Amino acid sequence: MKRRAFITLLGSAAAAWPLAAHAQQPAMPVIGFLSNISPEPIARPLAAFRRGLQEAGYIEGQNLAIEFRWAQGRNDRLPELAADLVQRHVAVIVATGGGVSALAAKAATTTIPIVFSTATDPVQLGLVAGLSRPGANATGVFVLANSLEAKRLGLLHEMVPQATTIGMLVNPQAPGAESQLTEAQAAARTLARRIVVVKASSATDLDAAFTTLSQLRAEALLVAADPFFNTRREQLIALTAHHALPTIYEFREFASAGGLMSYGTSLAGAYHQVGVYTGKILKGEKPENLPVVQPTTFEMVINLKTAKALGLTFPPTLLAIADEVIE
Repeated sequence: MKRRAFITLLGSAAAAWPLAAHAQQPAMPVIGFLSNISPEPIARPLAAFRRGLQEAGYIEGQNLAIEFRWAQGRNDRLPELAADLVQRHVAVIVATGGGVSALAAKAATTTIPIVFSTATDPVQLGLVAGLSRPGANATGVFVLANSLEAKRLGLLHEMVPQATTIGMLVNPQAPGAESQLTEAQAAARTLARRIVVVKASSATDLDAAFTTLSQLRAEALLVAADPFFNTRREQLIALTAHHALPTIYEFREFASAGGLMSYGTSLAGAYHQVGVYTGKILKGEKPENLPVVQPTTFEMVINLKTAKALGLTFPPTLLAIADEVIE
């Protein structure tokens, strides 16, 4: 073989090496992220979700891609968004923002693994067969938010013991709305307090609900756990300030944004666990073998600045048990 021909052949082979090596590299996994809310109110939990993925060795943009689908508070869009993720053949669907997102994902696929975060019992919703043995293609985190209304009402009563009429704001479209009402009403009877219920599932509903609370002379407010209320955090806090209503919410994000107090599970902690489970599934674990996680610790956050604006003083008993005090 002539020297020039040999060099040409060698050059052609060398040029092909990178292409061959690239072809042999595994495709970057893509996960679908489905939520009935919008990204802004959950910036901190989203960061925790990414940390969970990173602990499993997955970093977005390096060895993982995420397709986000936000319903922006329009639950009716969830089936379409879930179907789109299925058509894109994502490796895992992460369904957050409440049980409605998980139900939409579950209805869209029986084969793609689903990792959810829900405040409503996932067994009652039909997402899993059992908490310890989920079965099928879904598992995740049960944040227990809907089962803490009695506890939140008790803390609110301790904060404003003179309040005899307490309002409760509920989203009637939430899967766990009835159980929330039942639990709160039972707790109110125990405390010998009157509960007045107002309902809202849109921004305009909220304005009307607070007008009704004023007419009913509510002296304090319990905001039921619901993703929709989390998306309207600023509006809710502004309304409670305008009406001078001592209010308790589910997540610390409300208190840190100016709400009076919150009690519940850590939203960031739940999203972190979702990230951890997603990473495990990407590495080969089966959802049916990953028990649904239930939090065992809860956090109470109080805002002294808001209390002062309302002319209130936190009792020493509440200050003593608070996990975080915002001054």
